[in-house]
Amino acid sequence: MGTGMRRASEWTIHGERIIDDTRRAVLSVADVELPDGVRFEQYVLRVPAAAMVIVVDDADRVLMMWRHRFIIDRWVWELPGGYLDPDEEPAACAAREVEEETGWRPRSMTRLLTFQPMVGTIDQPNIVYLARGADQTSTTLDVNEAERIGWLPIDGIRQRIDDGEIVGAGSVAGLLAVLLAKATRQL
Repeated sequence: MGTGMRRASEWTIHGERIIDDTRRAVLSVADVELPDGVRFEQYVLRVPAAAMVIVVDDADRVLMMWRHRFIIDRWVWELPGGYLDPDEEPAACAAREVEEETGWRPRSMTRLLTFQPMVGTIDQPNIVYLARGADQTSTTLDVNEAERIGWLPIDGIRQRIDDGEIVGAGSVAGLLAVLLAKATRQL
């Protein structure tokens, strides 16, 4: 608030100690106090920002990657994207990731939304871009990124979310924003 005034429902942070600090994450424990005086420790994970892209082609299909996520032990469809390198512009990162992961170069990039995936524990800005069209490149795909690349019809995206084929926060939030834009004729 800048005035030093605290709101009645604001938590007090008494300190934060780092448990692990790596290139891709800082895990710490914060000593917090609730407004009613209850005090406890809360894990906090700070992760570099990530950028991802919803590439839509002329046939109203979305470029996605079919990949295995070991943490949840499931195969899922995801949007291309990744962590920003230090001092990297989000749009440049997003476009670079699309090309590296899928072999397609987006023709245009428009910022669609920015969100935090899990604000109770994790600080990681996610920036989602919308690209209209893409050109295939000669980029050799990395087998570590995805088993296959696919162009999925937008009209079937909601069903894939409902069926649990698309579960990542960035993919779900971005795709729902596209579906809303399409439904309200803004896309």
